[in-house]
Parts: sequence; structure tokens; C-alpha cells
Amino acid sequence: MFPYFIMLTFCGIPLFFMELSFGQFASQGCLGVWRISPMFKGVGYGMMVVSTYIGIYYNVVICIAFYYFFSSMTPVLPWAYCSNPWNTPDCAGVLDASNITNGSRPPPLPGNLSHALNHTLQRTSPSEEYWRLYVLKLSDDIGNFGEVRLPLLGCLGVSWVVVFLCLIRGVKSSGKVVYFTATFPYVVLTILFIRGVTLEGAFTGIMYYLTPQWDKILEAKVWGDAASQIFYSLGCAWGGLITMASYNKFHNNCYRDSVVISITNCATSVYAGFVIFSILGFMASHLGVDVSRVADHGPGLAFVAYPEALTLLPISPLWSLLFFFMLILLGLGTQFCLLETLVTAIVDEVGNEWILQKKTYVTLGVAVAGFLLGIPLTSQAGIYWLLLMDNYAASFSLVVISCIMCVSIMYIYGHHNYFQDIQMMLGFPPPLFFQICWRFVSPAIIFFILIFTVIQYQPITYNHYQYPGWAVAIGFLMALSSVICIPLYALYQLCRTDGDTLLQRLKNATKPSRDWGPALLEHRTGRYARTIPPSPEDGLEVQPLHPDKAQIPTVGSNGSSRLQDSRI
Repeated sequence: MFPYFIMLTFCGIPLFFMELSFGQFASQGCLGVWRISPMFKGVGYGMMVVSTYIGIYYNVVICIAFYYFFSSMTPVLPWAYCSNPWNTPDCAGVLDASNITNGSRPPPLPGNLSHALNHTLQRTSPSEEYWRLYVLKLSDDIGNFGEVRLPLLGCLGVSWVVVFLCLIRGVKSSGKVVYFTATFPYVVLTILFIRGVTLEGAFTGIMYYLTPQWDKILEAKVWGDAASQIFYSLGCAWGGLITMASYNKFHNNCYRDSVVISITNCATSVYAGFVIFSILGFMASHLGVDVSRVADHGPGLAFVAYPEALTLLPISPLWSLLFFFMLILLGLGTQFCLLETLVTAIVDEVGNEWILQKKTYVTLGVAVAGFLLGIPLTSQAGIYWLLLMDNYAASFSLVVISCIMCVSIMYIYGHHNYFQDIQMMLGFPPPLFFQICWRFVSPAIIFFILIFTVIQYQPITYNHYQYPGWAVAIGFLMALSSVICIPLYALYQLCRTDGDTLLQRLKNATKPSRDWGPALLEHRTGRYARTIPPSPEDGLEVQPLHPDKAQIPTVGSNGSSRLQDSRI
């Protein structure tokens, strides 16, 4: 928690504000904004690659949550007992079979039996066997795909259909949907929190959650995990913040938004920790073991440990339905942003009249492609690939992209120029704290975390399964595929830029395009104001916005008028 708040203060909030102000000032997605320094447009492509990877596997996580949600619609949860066809002789549940009929909470297990169940290597819980042997039918190797799990494939189709329908009219439709998807999880969290803290042993779980382990403070992995959590939680370097901010009104106070949203977001994460650990403390008390023995991370927490804890509650199917409904809503909120990032980048980049009118078809195409690419992740080896993508495709590449974005805006475009842009947009320059963080602190912290993460690197594992070398190599290639966009596009831009010498080309490739600045003519004041009327020959054309990004009729240099409308 200590590294988490340090990363939030010196990296999370400053980078969040930078991306919001960046997108809002230019009213462009993660590609269009790089008119600020065309040579660094590869950063935008890197963001698109990262969003593509996350969008593919994130919807698989949502589809598993859908599967568990549908499976919870039974009088008795299917992972509560060891009497199912898929269970092995090693299965040892915490519920006695006699409790099937009365639904009451079972009495605590005798100490010696509890110890025997939880400290023997053979003991596997019914929720773990349900996850591994029934839901996933897990294969023994990442290369052994086996069969596609049709129930998961069906749920994947459902989740992509839901995402597409919510985005069918772009931010106009998703903007209404997220009023529900962003607020209802708080209701569910509060219900689960009240239920959790009233259980026996909840205080033990919460104390385990809040008690610092100072010996781990020097481990680079802890700081790297804190950075990854901040980047994931706030959505930095995905391109989503820039994309969503591009729909803001030009003079919207994005400074206030960034501080309020960042703090509220991270407070929600801490609040969710109380919800999780109160239930895990109850489970540990019930089993007579330490909380560390029942705590897990990643898929193990969401689909094994917490579902097993829910079986110990009265009316357990109700709590299970609420929990997985909350997971679905949280996942959909992220998925909306990822898909909108890709669609907006494509539409802004092409930018002609046809694609502005056919944006729905672009959304459909991206959704269908995401569904097809997610099919291998629903196979028996799917969870191996999902974790590989999670660990490599969007981990250190996020911090590299953020670091280069900071450097390019602060040192290539120039911090004075950027601070003037913000003052022109908001009416005041960024506070001194943010100026220092953007120029020195945030890039330095990100750089050192990257270095120490490489030094203390350990190959990925899943439970006791060690990934083979070729799989790790694929993981590194996925990580590099987003970062490599930056130097490749820089070289491409250098080759096509005018200039007699390399230095001249470098200067021309890094200086802002002539059409950089506010997208609407009425906002192009000060150094962005035109001194002569625009003509088709002067090469200075303001990129037309697609119909969600402004509120007044604008006239581009081609004379076409567009009614712009946004209520975001």
C-alpha cells in the first residue's frame, strides 16, 4: 500500500492530468494528438497495440465472469461440494454434506481436521477443482490447446455483443451506459462490505490487509507491481484517457477532473480491499488457518478463493450473483474504453466524410476481430495464454510509453509551450507540483522501476507450472511489439521529412505540424490564431472532427459544414 500511494502521488495523478489535458487540447485520439511532434506518433501506435492486446484478453476475463454469473443461478453453488462428477478423491470441501439441504452455515471444523485438510499437499478445494477441471478443463502445457470450451466461447460472444451494443453510437451510447456500470458496483461493494465486516474473523483479515510487511519495501517487484496497478487502475498509457478527453469541451477543467477521479479511483481500490479481506478473514477463521493461506491473486482470487469463501455464507448464490455481476460491470467499463480508443484512433486517422458516417461499422469490425482473436483463449490452454499476455503484453511497455510521452512533450515540444497551452485552455498554468513531476520526478521514477524490474526479472509461472522458453520469448515479442512502434515510426518519419542534413530532418520531424492546436477555429487564439484567411492552397487545414467532438457547426477548408454535437 505504501508504494501504491507513492506511485499514485508522483506518477499516477500527474500522468493522468497530462493525458487528459493532451487529448482535450487537441480534441484528437491517441494518434491525432501527435501532430504536436510527428516523429513520436509511434507512441500513439504503441498505445493502440497495447489496447488491442488488453482488449482481446480482458473480454475473456469478462466472459468467465459471465460464466460464473450464470452458474450461480442455482439453489446450491456448483463449487460448494466435492460430490460432482469432475471432482477427484483429493477434493476436500469446507462444507459438510448435511448442509446441502438446510443451507445453514456449517459449524467450524475441528482443529486437527482443519489442519489436516489445509496443510497436506493433497488437499484441493472444490472451487479450485471446479475452476481447473470443469470450467477450464486445463491442459498440461501451454502448447496443448485441446478443445475450445464451448460454454466459454458462448459467453465470450455474449460479452462482445454487449460491448458492441453499448458502443453502437459511440460515446453517446456508452456515456449513458457508464452511469450505471460505474456507479452500481459501489452499491454491490457496500452490500458485500456490510456482510463481510459482520462475519466472525473479518477483523483478522482486515488487519492482515492493513499490516505492512516492511521487509518487502526494498523489493523492486513490489514497486513494479504498484506501478503496474496504478497504470492499470488509472488507464495511463493505454490511449483511453487521451481518447475520452478528446470529447470534452475545450475549456473543461480537466485538472479538477484528474485529481478527483484519481483519488476516488484509488480510494475505491482500497475500499474493495476491505471487502475482499473481510471475507477471506472469515474463511481463514472457519478453516483455522492463517489469512495468507487463503489469500490469492489474479484469477485465483476472483475465481477460486473468493467464490469458495462465498459458499460459507447463508444464501450463498445471492452473494455470488452480486459479486460476479459487479465484476462484469467493472470489466465492461474498461472494455468500452479500450474499444472506443481503437475505433476513435482509426476514425480520426482516416478522417474523411465516409468513415465519419460509418463509424458503427468500424466498431462492429473491431468487435468481430476481437472475438475471433479471443477464441484461442477459450481453449484448454487459454488461461496460460491469458496470463502470458497479462504479464508481458501490457506491463513494462506501459511504463516505457509513458516515459517517452513525458520526455517528448516536456523536452521536444517544450515545457513552456505545453504550460502555455494548458493556460490557454484552462485559464491557469499547471500547478508547480505537476510541472516538477512532468519534467523530472515521473520520468525518473518510471525509468528506475524499469531498470530494477529488469534486474530482478523472474520468468512467469502459473501455480506450479513453469512456462517454456519459447512461450516466454513470445511474451517478450508481444511486449516489444508495442514499444518497437516508436523507433520504427520515428525512422519512417525521418525518411519522409524534408531536409538537406540529418539534423535538419530531425528538427523538421520533431517540430509541431502546422495544423497542431485546438481543433475548432474559435479556440485557435494567441499563437494559434490565423493572420490571413485560410485557402485550399496554404496546406493549413484543421482536421474535421467526427460528430461527437464539438457542439457548434464548423467549416473545414473544403467548405463542408458539419453539425457537431456532444453531451459528454
